Amino acid sequence: MTDVFYDDKFVGNVDNPQQFVEQVKEQRRSSKLPKALNVYYDDLYNEVYISTTTGRAQRPLIVVRGGKSLFTEDLAQKLRNNEITWGYLVEQGVIEYLDAAEEENALTTLSEEELTPEHTHLEISPILLLGLVSSLVPYGNHTNPVRLEMGTKVYKQALGIYTSNYLQRYDTDCSLLYYPQIPILQSFMYDILDYAKHPSGQNVVIAVMSYEGYNMQDSIIINKGSIDRGFGRSTYYRPYIAEELRYSGGLVDEVGIPDKEVKAYRTEADYRYLEKDGIIYPEADVKADEALIGKTSPPRFLGEVEEFSIAASTRRESSVVVRHGEEGKVDMVVLTENEEGNKLVQVRLRDERIPEIGDKFASRHGQKGVVGMIVPEADMPVTSTGIKPDIIFSPHSLPSRMTVNHILEVLASKVGALSGKYIDGTCFDATPEEELRKQLLTLGFREDGAETMYNGITGELMKVRVYIGNMYYLKLQHMAANRLHARASGRIQLLTRQPIEGRAKGGGLRLGEMEKDCLVAHGAALLLKERFDSDKVIVHVCEKCGTLAIYDEYRKKQFCQKCGTGTDITPIELSYAFKLLLDEMRALNVYPKLILESKY
Repeated sequence: MTDVFYDDKFVGNVDNPQQFVEQVKEQRRSSKLPKALNVYYDDLYNEVYISTTTGRAQRPLIVVRGGKSLFTEDLAQKLRNNEITWGYLVEQGVIEYLDAAEEENALTTLSEEELTPEHTHLEISPILLLGLVSSLVPYGNHTNPVRLEMGTKVYKQALGIYTSNYLQRYDTDCSLLYYPQIPILQSFMYDILDYAKHPSGQNVVIAVMSYEGYNMQDSIIINKGSIDRGFGRSTYYRPYIAEELRYSGGLVDEVGIPDKEVKAYRTEADYRYLEKDGIIYPEADVKADEALIGKTSPPRFLGEVEEFSIAASTRRESSVVVRHGEEGKVDMVVLTENEEGNKLVQVRLRDERIPEIGDKFASRHGQKGVVGMIVPEADMPVTSTGIKPDIIFSPHSLPSRMTVNHILEVLASKVGALSGKYIDGTCFDATPEEELRKQLLTLGFREDGAETMYNGITGELMKVRVYIGNMYYLKLQHMAANRLHARASGRIQLLTRQPIEGRAKGGGLRLGEMEKDCLVAHGAALLLKERFDSDKVIVHVCEKCGTLAIYDEYRKKQFCQKCGTGTDITPIELSYAFKLLLDEMRALNVYPKLILESKY
């Protein structure tokens, strides 16, 4: 007997499980059972599972009987003429929804030509194997699956018009591309998503070649003339918010220009853009650490004794300033109230971003790279027809990554640009390469997409033909201006006395284990010494017992807590982190002893 489980509850037994499962499926197809019901026979444990629970992922498949699809040409024609609908096909049992469990009992094929009597289902279209964003990638069946996945990821990082009401929003860390365009090479998903209303890239002329070694591996070379004409320009928005908080005891924050008496008062230059109400005016040009919203807060700690003293009336400075390493123009200032009725001031900063060395760009095929060089337009190589590429892409990026669709897009977009029409690049159903070659030939170009080019610097004819065409390129949100980080001395941690971590906090640049190995290999001992003394400290060591002694700088006295004053005490230089380790070991009742080598 075979156990039957309905939504994970045991409901009974059946004699013939295979026949029972087929009966359930037939009843579902004839609409006697719900369409959301799925049945699965596990022959390993000899159990039947029936599921109607919510939250299961189901996908539609065409039903196959006797090696023939139930979706006939007659039904396809009626569907084209709008005589029947999708719902009708589901109702008639031509299409059914399967979940992950029932798929275990199904044998599915991609095309009707491959159907055999063993098959139970047929895919509606091979493109259903891909997700929503991955189906946007043109010629997706001509690439490595890993690169296809990367193509979907770069789409999510690309700049464009993310919303139409961006001027009314205070979104954190967002950018807006100036001149977004619709791609020449598209898949059918562009129409379904209405991509024309929110594009996120630009059509450029791309040449696949090397240039002076500045586009090794992934890096790309950009024509300065293209940047001057607006390629890749964007605006970066950053909001700043200040709130008048209420504290216990009736104390409140105050928005206004801070008095010179307040604790931690900044310089007058930092407050120079603030108006009488303590808020900056729109279109002010500000740099890092300059005040946007002037604000003072009550003292942090109020003791019982301090309540009537002068210290209690001293307020502290808590203005909102431009983040370290950022700058821009004040785009918008809003004064409002929050849910508690407290005053809320919002200031939005904008910064124009022009492509520079280190900015990240990518094609739709996961071929991402940073700008390695920006070349003056006069020095760019030129074709015999006078076309100068916007981007020079390295040919070495192609063989190991196997992104054939990247090469196909150059050809397809070139045909589209010359003939003035959009090319269909839908995965598994794209315009074939042979047809593109024929069209390119009729347009007066070589069928392989290669052209004769001249060196922009010397004017000499290049001895090779260069593969050149059009491509849709995306500017990604990873820009050099958001990553640039340098520091000399600055804030340190209280515990270890080492520099704090993180660019936003003004932290240090860590020299790690591998960087240390480079300096060791170079024999740069003094540089190593300089790099590793960020927490240098001089401690006094008792030579008798090896513990840390006490040195009273004011009285010029030194003594050991264990041995007294009559012993030799020597100052040594070591890392504060090591001194901290010794202290922690002592706290665990371990007695670390420092033996000074020079004395023995």
